[in-house]
Order: sequence, then structure tokens, then C-alpha cells
Amino acid sequence: MLEIEYEFREEDLVHFNEERLKKDPEMQKKLRQNRIFAPGVMMAIALFYYVYYVDMKTTAYITILALAWSFASPFIMKMDLRRQFFNKYTEAEKKALFGIHWLSIEPEFLQERAPGGKSKTPWKDMLRVEKHKDYVYIYVDIDAAIVIPRATVKKGDLKAFAKQVEGMIERAS
Repeated sequence: MLEIEYEFREEDLVHFNEERLKKDPEMQKKLRQNRIFAPGVMMAIALFYYVYYVDMKTTAYITILALAWSFASPFIMKMDLRRQFFNKYTEAEKKALFGIHWLSIEPEFLQERAPGGKSKTPWKDMLRVEKHKDYVYIYVDIDAAIVIPRATVKKGDLKAFAKQVEGMIERAS
């Protein structure tokens, strides 16, 4: 059967989690609120200072602060989320997760050899395969997937492998 070898890196884990968050409506709502609500309140305060005190200098400072918050908050939140991703894992888990992975298609299961050991996932337990520009995701749960970065494939044909996995998942369903 088909086999593929690739390297899984920290940036691949970050990319997968960021993609999941982009699709999460609750998280997107929080980002919009943080980006719009806080600067909106600041702008209301700036308007109050301008109308009530006719203080253009304070109004300008508050307006600049509101605009800076509006532009900087998504980047600050993104950095914080990345930190949280890595804090979820112990050093031993990181060693087991990152490195060279081998995937092999067997008739009954997908076999994986990773730095953390070997595992076999039955085809009936897998959900779907998603192909993106730089990655292929083999979903084994709603929010968990085997992430295969196209750039680090060392051995095997990723396109043929993904197609074969799709076929095996469809047959098992």
C-alpha cells in the first residue's frame, strides 16, 4: 500500500490551530468585539472631551489610542493564542509530536509511526480529508487531525496518498 514520510513542525501545529479558530464563529465574534467595542467606547469618550471641554489635545490622544487598539488587538490576541497553544503541551508531548512521521495505508487502518510511538487508526474512525494549498488534513475527530505539510514531504506522493485515504474512508463509512 501507499506510504508517506514527512516532518511535522511547531509552525504546522500553529497553522492548524489558527485555521480552526478562523472557522470558529464564537472566536471570530470575540475578535470583532475586541476590535470594535473598546475603540468605540474610547471614541465616545473622545467625543465627550471635544464637545464638553473643547479639549482637542486630549481628544486627539484618545482617538489615536482607539485607532492603535483597533489595529493592534488582533495581532496581540493572535500572539496570546499561540502562547496558549504551546502551553497546552508538556515538553515530553512536544518531543513526541514534532519530528519525522511515517503514514502507511493498510487495508483495515492507517498506521502512523511518529517520534512518540506507533498508532493504528481504523478507517471507520476517520471523518474526512481536506486538501489546502500548503497542507492536507486527515480528520480523526471534529477538532483533531493528522496534519501533513506539503513542504516537508520527504518520501511518497502526497496527492495519490490523500486520494487513497479518501477512498478508504468512504469505503469504511
